[in-house]
Amino acid sequence: MKLTDFKVLTFDVVGTLIDFERGVLASVRRLGGPAAKDLTDDQIFQPYMRGREKFYGRSSHAMAHVYQFLAKELGLPDDDRSATLFQRDVLDWPAFEDSAAALKRLRKHFRLVAMTNADRVALSAYAHTLGDPFDDTVCCDDTGVAKPDPQFFAYNRGRQAAHGYKFGDILHTAQSQYHDIGVATMLGYATSWIERRRGKNGFGATPEPQAVTEPTFCFPTLGAMADAVDIELAAS
Repeated sequence: MKLTDFKVLTFDVVGTLIDFERGVLASVRRLGGPAAKDLTDDQIFQPYMRGREKFYGRSSHAMAHVYQFLAKELGLPDDDRSATLFQRDVLDWPAFEDSAAALKRLRKHFRLVAMTNADRVALSAYAHTLGDPFDDTVCCDDTGVAKPDPQFFAYNRGRQAAHGYKFGDILHTAQSQYHDIGVATMLGYATSWIERRRGKNGFGATPEPQAVTEPTFCFPTLGAMADAVDIELAAS
């Protein structure tokens, strides 16, 4: 099987293309003041994930509550102004350094589709950050559920079928084993795991999966995946 056997690349956005971990850490350390200075990444990520699980609503609204939850746990300022500033920061989370350029290269050969648990407001912000690379987008506002719910994938499969693409045309590309790679593999998708945390301990600010699923393809960055596509095309 080759990357160039596919016609559609579906993408997780937050964690695969957008470096939300860097964004969360920067915001918490800025807003938390001296009390946040000596906190490790994991000390911030753990209450962040618990807060997100508790306040699982639309990302352009719920993150203020997530911040107040983690701030209370960590003894940081949890006032409304700090929470509002954290919420605003969410829309400005940075892209990984290779994301925009790699997406531009991949778009020459594939239909690019965003599949994200972010809501439409946040997705619009992230798409702009990435250079508006997507031919189509699917978010939690469309599906009414969030990954890893299989219904999210079913919604997008039907949507792409309406555009003439078959199930076997789709390669799902993502960082999260928990939200994406495991469930997509179970559903029969070919997958490309962008292993953003390669060389780092643990799963960072992404929930730990019950088991690590072997993907169809695996790359440390999206840029490396784009390089592999170019190599295949050159060989053919």
